[in-house]
Amino acid sequence: MEEQRNGGRGQRTTPYQEWKRSEGLPEHRGSYVQDLHTAEVANWPRFGQRGAFVSLSDGQRADCYLLEIAPGGETTVQHHLFEASLYVLHGRGATSFWQAPDGKKQTVEWDRGTVFSPPLNCYYQHFNLDGQQPARIFALTNAPPVMNLFRNPEFVFSDRYVFSDRYGQEDDYLSDPGKHLGWRQFRTNFIPDIRAFKLDDYKERGAGGTNMHFALANNSMGGFVSEFPPATYKLAHRHGHGPHVTLLDGQGYSLFWYPGEEPRRVDWKDGTIMVPQAMEFHQHFNTGATNARYLVFSGGGGGESVRTGGRELTATAISVREGGDQIPYEYEDPGIYELFARECAAQGATPKLERPRYADAPAPESPRLTAAMKS
Repeated sequence: MEEQRNGGRGQRTTPYQEWKRSEGLPEHRGSYVQDLHTAEVANWPRFGQRGAFVSLSDGQRADCYLLEIAPGGETTVQHHLFEASLYVLHGRGATSFWQAPDGKKQTVEWDRGTVFSPPLNCYYQHFNLDGQQPARIFALTNAPPVMNLFRNPEFVFSDRYVFSDRYGQEDDYLSDPGKHLGWRQFRTNFIPDIRAFKLDDYKERGAGGTNMHFALANNSMGGFVSEFPPATYKLAHRHGHGPHVTLLDGQGYSLFWYPGEEPRRVDWKDGTIMVPQAMEFHQHFNTGATNARYLVFSGGGGGESVRTGGRELTATAISVREGGDQIPYEYEDPGIYELFARECAAQGATPKLERPRYADAPAPESPRLTAAMKS
């Protein structure tokens, strides 16, 4: 069933899966990893450091890896025909980029919270500038469809074509502050600290939250970051396959479910990553004492799909009662709020979100909470 929901067509091993196995790394699977800061890694000859794969979805549209760089260490030189969105989990370092084997190098320094992307097929190398502590980077790539198309990893990692339309070695390529294009839309090549990135209001998702979508390095892949206040929770919604939700700050839990099913629960903190499956409803609850902020990398949403202009809404922000994919508070099962209030109390907090004024009956899309979960 899960394979069908993710668009799977059987157990055939793909070229990407074959390559991944040949790398000999640990692979974290399932629907979440509790802490990317401490998740198991092992020697990765390709980078000359340590790493692991993080495969929390069907892995054929996008997939993830962890890279850990030893204190004072450096990676081998990389270049490849797939895009990679990078988030620095912890550590302090620098990355050099250059367009051809003998091209001029540009170097940018990074720290905890930095988000960036190596330009497509350029050469790059990471350095850990801290001689005492390791650095750890999380990456989402679209390597699966690229490798499955060409079916030749050597070509994917060795082709020398220069995508000058993606990266022209501009002097300000990495120092340009980027541009706010419109409501919740930003284009940039480098975000120094995603935890401090300025967001726009997003009342449509409830809880007084804020949000900003961004496109990196003119990639086809994109991402966004969201934040919402303590002792509140967001509206449940669903969407297509792909978003990888990584917690940056805060403490709480999320529920995931398909209509008619009991929800599964994931407790989260800084470093937790979760992936809702295709069209699986999910809802985030902040029971901590601070704002909760999370980063989402996805296999789409970059490039020309970044909008300019006004306050346009997609189906994920339109009520299921109106043909959309979001469940308004008043159509929730009352047990949702009861569970949230108990979890807040357990943390010594009082809900800031008022109890909803419920409609006559919950929407059929609302989850079925068992007696054990309600009590």
